[in-house]
Amino acid sequence: MEIVKLLNRNAKQFAKKPAIYFKDKAISFFELRKTVFKLANALAHLGIKPQDRVGIYLPNWPEHGYSYLALFCLGATVVPLDYMLTEEEMASCFNHCQAKYLIAKAKNIEVLKKLKSDVPTLKNVILVQDREEGFLNFEDLISNSDGDFKERDIDEKSLSLIMYTSGTTGRPKGIMLTYKHLDACPSAMRHFVDFTDNDTIISALPFSHVAGLMYIQIVLDFGVTLVLMERFIPLEFLKNVEKYKVNCFYLVPSMYYAILQLKEFEKFDLSSIRWVNVFGAPNAPEVLRRFHQYCPHASFLNGWGLTETVGPCVVTPLGSEMLESVGKPAPWVQVRIVDNDDNQLPNGQVGEIILKGWIVLKGYYKDEEETRNTIRDGWFHTGDLGKFDQNGFLYILGRKKEMIKVSGEIVYAAEVESVIAKHPDVAEVAVIGVPDKLRGEIVKAVVAFKHGVKRTEEEIRYFSREHLAHFKVPAIVEFRDSLPKNRVGKIDKTQLK
Repeated sequence: MEIVKLLNRNAKQFAKKPAIYFKDKAISFFELRKTVFKLANALAHLGIKPQDRVGIYLPNWPEHGYSYLALFCLGATVVPLDYMLTEEEMASCFNHCQAKYLIAKAKNIEVLKKLKSDVPTLKNVILVQDREEGFLNFEDLISNSDGDFKERDIDEKSLSLIMYTSGTTGRPKGIMLTYKHLDACPSAMRHFVDFTDNDTIISALPFSHVAGLMYIQIVLDFGVTLVLMERFIPLEFLKNVEKYKVNCFYLVPSMYYAILQLKEFEKFDLSSIRWVNVFGAPNAPEVLRRFHQYCPHASFLNGWGLTETVGPCVVTPLGSEMLESVGKPAPWVQVRIVDNDDNQLPNGQVGEIILKGWIVLKGYYKDEEETRNTIRDGWFHTGDLGKFDQNGFLYILGRKKEMIKVSGEIVYAAEVESVIAKHPDVAEVAVIGVPDKLRGEIVKAVVAFKHGVKRTEEEIRYFSREHLAHFKVPAIVEFRDSLPKNRVGKIDKTQLK
C-alpha cells in the first residue's frame, strides 16, 4: 500500500467526509492525513528509522490507527500487542524483537515504568491521553510537529509488522510480514466484495489483530467511513448500525451469537446492510441464517485465513448460500489438501490445508527452525484440517496443530501449561481445546495436584490470570489423581480429548 499517496488522495478527494466516527465524533479524511503526517514527523524527529521496532499497546482508539499509519510512512516495523496482555507477556515480546519505542495507554503507570527497566532497548514510552514524568506525551508530539510529510522510498521486502501470536511462556512467536503484505487486504477486498467510497463500515475488532488492521486499510484504500467502537457491546453495535446506516462488516461467530441473544434485536432497522462476513472460528450456519432473516437483502459470507496469510485468502462468493463452506481461494493463492507426507489428496478427502503465494508470511522472527518446519518447498502448512468439494469449495474441519482458537484468538496449549505448571501445588497439567458453540473453542486444563493437596477451579484460574491474557485462561479446569500417559511416558492428549 502506498500510504502517503492514499492519505494525500483522500484528503483532496474526500476532505470533509468522515473517515472515522468515534464516540459520535467525526474525524475527516483531511484531519486524518494531517494527524498522521504530524505524528510521522514527530517520530522521525525522535530518531525512529526504517526497520526500527516500535510497539503499540492501545485500546481501539483513533490513536491506534494514527500510530500504525505514521510508522508505515516511516518504513518502521510495527509491533502491535493485544491490549489484554500482561506486563510479563509484553516484556517478553518486546525483548524478543528489541523494541525501540512504545506507544501506549497506561492501565497502570507502574507497569510501564517496570517495562522500561525490563526491556533494555526501549528508549521511551509515548503515553496517549496521559502525562507522567520521564515519559513522552502523544498529544504534545503532534501539536509541535509539521503537517506536511515527504514520501520516502520503502523496500517492499522490508518488515512492516511483527505480530505475536503467543506471549511469554515458552518462546514468543512473532509473525514477520513485509510491506508487500500490506497489499493483501486491499487485493482481497477488491476480489471478494464490492466496496465503494459511499460505504460505511463498523468495527469492534481489536486493531492489534490482523482483522482489525484490515479495517484501517479499507478506510485508506477505498475511502469508506469507519464507525469505530472501543469494544464490542452488542446493543451499542446494533444502535450504531442503525444510526450510521452501516453497509458492511465482518465479525467472529461469538459476536453474532451475542447479538442474537438481545431481546431488542428484532426492533432494529438493519436494511442498510449489503453484506456481512463471519471468520475466525467454526461457525453455525443456522445462526447466520437466522440473522439473515432480519436483513434479507444482504449477502452473507464465510471466510478463512490466518495472521500468517494476512487475513482472508478464501471467501464464499457474494450471493452464495453455502455458509457451511469458507468458499474459494483468491486467484493469487494456491491451496492444497495433503496427507502427513505432503501428498495431495483428492476432493472429498480430509487432510492438512497448505497454501502458497505472496501472501504467506516471511517467517517467524528469530525462529529459523519453526520457519523451516512450517514453510516447506514454499508451501505454508497451516495446521488446519479441511477438504474441497467437487466444485472447489473449501471446508474447515478442525486443527492438526496443538493450538486452540478462542473467538478467533490463537491460544497455544504449551503456553498455558507452562504457566499452570508454575503453581506450587500442581504436579502435572495438560491443556486441550474443547468445542464451544459461542466461541468456537474454549481452553480446558486437566490438573493433577501434588499428593494430599486440594485446590478449586477458581484458584487455578486466578493464578492463570496473573500471567495470561483473559482469553488464554482455562474456562474449564478438571482435576484428576494422575494424567494418562503413552508408551514413552508422555501425557496422552488423545485420550484426554
